[in-house]
Amino acid sequence: MAHPRPPFPEQTQDLPGAARDMRPVPDHGEDSYRGSGRLAGLAALVTGADSGIGRAVALAYAREGADVAISYLSETEEADQTRALVEEAGQRALVLPGDIQSADHCRDIVSRTRDAFGRLDILVNNAAHQMHFDRFEDISDEEWELTFRTNIFAMFYLSKAAVPLMADGAAIINTASVNSDMPNPGLLAYASTKGAIQNFSAGLAQSLGPRGIRVNCVAPGPVWTPLIPATMPADSVANFGANYPMGRPAQPAELAPAYVMLADPASSYTSGATIAVTGGKPII
Repeated sequence: MAHPRPPFPEQTQDLPGAARDMRPVPDHGEDSYRGSGRLAGLAALVTGADSGIGRAVALAYAREGADVAISYLSETEEADQTRALVEEAGQRALVLPGDIQSADHCRDIVSRTRDAFGRLDILVNNAAHQMHFDRFEDISDEEWELTFRTNIFAMFYLSKAAVPLMADGAAIINTASVNSDMPNPGLLAYASTKGAIQNFSAGLAQSLGPRGIRVNCVAPGPVWTPLIPATMPADSVANFGANYPMGRPAQPAELAPAYVMLADPASSYTSGATIAVTGGKPII
């Protein structure tokens, strides 16, 4: 299958960005992902599920037979598109707007997911904030705190709320990054949180192992999502992913199979792992 390759049109968007305004429009697997019942009867909560990797994961989970709660900040039109994809797959969808920087909101959406579906089997901590800065001194205190509260504090709040509701065989899947091991200096705050996520996941996997709850990471390389034109310089967007071995960024649909594998009950001995989806770029 051919995938879009840079150079792309130079483009910028205001945060949080919208998939429909990107050129090319990202592929979330709408026409390509085929399920086989690997998650039949399960219920998942996916953060950042309005677009990008989160939408691709929600779509794949639904086509594998899971009900999906769609957590997002405020992008209602985008989230409704994800909801429609879940429902078209014959599964129940729950839309949960709000800011996961708030511990109370995190506890609320976990509780509402369990109440709506009667169970919570899979938590995907995927939502993230990033912003590019050429100079270290230009990172404000507020930007540093926003990045950590969104990317790692929320992961703690959500996991802490979810674990008491999860049974043996449940899975927590956290989105790390190639930046966990190879930090981009222009994304210092983001990269720092991604390193923290990888360590949080490895430690939590050991803590929850005796309870049969698995914890893993997916570490994407460059992925064509609205976060890119909304946070990166226009010239960087035009050549995004060109310096990776495959010469292009991933489409969100190409990340979904890793999240399905880690959620699948058949992966019952996979915990504490980081699955790199980097187009050939080694993480060592």
